[in-house]
Amino acid sequence: MTAIDDLLPHVPAASPTPAPRPQRIALLSFPGIRAFDISVITEVWGSDRTLRGVPPFDLRRAAADPHTPIPLRGGLSLTPDRPLSWLDDLTPDDLVLVPGIEDPDADLPTPVLDALRRAHTAGIPVASLCAGAFVLARAGLLDGRRAVTHWHLAATLAARHPAIQVEPDALFVEDTGVWTSAGTAAGIDLCLHLVRTAHGAEAAAAIARAMVTAPFRTGTQAQFIEHPTPRADRDADALADVRAHALAHLDEPHTVATLAARAGMSPRSFARHFQATTGTTPLHWLITQRVAAAQKLLELTDHPLPEVARRAGFGSEVTMRQHFASHLATSPRDYRNAFRHPAGNSPIAR
Repeated sequence: MTAIDDLLPHVPAASPTPAPRPQRIALLSFPGIRAFDISVITEVWGSDRTLRGVPPFDLRRAAADPHTPIPLRGGLSLTPDRPLSWLDDLTPDDLVLVPGIEDPDADLPTPVLDALRRAHTAGIPVASLCAGAFVLARAGLLDGRRAVTHWHLAATLAARHPAIQVEPDALFVEDTGVWTSAGTAAGIDLCLHLVRTAHGAEAAAAIARAMVTAPFRTGTQAQFIEHPTPRADRDADALADVRAHALAHLDEPHTVATLAARAGMSPRSFARHFQATTGTTPLHWLITQRVAAAQKLLELTDHPLPEVARRAGFGSEVTMRQHFASHLATSPRDYRNAFRHPAGNSPIAR
């Protein structure tokens, strides 16, 4: 008896489709790199999350001497597993990452700079975290490009490398295949964005969930830059009473004329003395204080946004939103979502 299968035409079995090659990630390793940035890179690309829909990665630690552990701050060390020549086998689908460095003034190994230049010339995306931008700058990869670093180091980067267009408050920046990021947590933002760019939003979101962090943040590092009160503002100068009164009554309308009257000066004289004392104009100072007050209210209370605007002296939610956009590059709602503490734990949650 002839089997049914014997009557059917023979079709050769299809060969299984080969799995795509994992994206190769080169973590440049040399003395002086930051352990935190290494940990971020390893957490994003060094864990197997294929069961969660994340593609596999091939993360390697490339160093000039792959046989010698690299000391890190805090008694840690990093063991390389590839020579720098491994970068020469990468393709534009791969990625080279430069962790932040502890000291922007430290000497950098020439082989590392040369490997970076070769990778960039080959069209391989290159990214740095935090002060790693100084490494890219020393390699000449940022000349004529936009770049960012930690806000505390932005002025230094701009002064040392005037050919770079330093963005003072961005979380991360890309310019023709070269990526830079601001400090610490912004490195996480950049790493997740690089995953999202190469593999889609779902892969980045899965990694973010595993890391218990947001897939992306709104705003810029203007939210985190310190704005210390000028020294004269801390001294008992002639205008201290006026500023103290304005701070105690931010919810009231203030003009240069009313503030000048309280100081017993003409508006022109008051404005001139105020600028000399604080380094800014009366209205700009007042708006800055109102933004700061609104930030605290958003962080520590559950007041509706119109009430926050009223208490901070903006008069309307629209006006407050405009000033948040210009001062912090974010909205009051997004700021609250990012920084709010439980209202019950706040001493001003009332």
